[in-house]
Amino acid sequence: MIKIFIVLLCLGVFASAQTREFPNTITRDPGTISPPATLEDMSWLAGYWRGEAFGGITEEFWSPPAGGSMVCAFRLINDDKVSFYEICTITEENNSLMLRLKHFNPDLKGWEEKDKTVDFPLVKVAGERIYFDGFTIENTGPDELNIYVILESKGKKSEMRFNYSRVD
Repeated sequence: MIKIFIVLLCLGVFASAQTREFPNTITRDPGTISPPATLEDMSWLAGYWRGEAFGGITEEFWSPPAGGSMVCAFRLINDDKVSFYEICTITEENNSLMLRLKHFNPDLKGWEEKDKTVDFPLVKVAGERIYFDGFTIENTGPDELNIYVILESKGKKSEMRFNYSRVD
């Protein structure tokens, strides 16, 4: 009886550990545990991806899983000039996944403080979607993906979609 209660309690923590404020992203409720996952769940993401957002061209280069991580370099190009960069990682931590990123100006001066990152713990893996806290990666086919991110500006939140095509 105690084992059944513990299993139900754990399932309740995972099931109630999320809030859906927007159609394609989920936020994690405080104090919840990320579900089990490995980088193999994300291996399809490796490659060079290109799309359009923020009035310009966006590019992401994702490495294959190795050493317990995947790494990404992102850049936004407006009017033939880089507007900003991001360095991202997805790492295996505590039997789950964590996405972290840092932003940089074109001169590589960081937006975040030296030892700070923007962290997105895993919330849920559901079919072709990997839900991090406020950041969703969706595999829409072998050569296309969507990334949805909750952005906040002047105290107002919105969900932004980045659509990418694989580049050879």
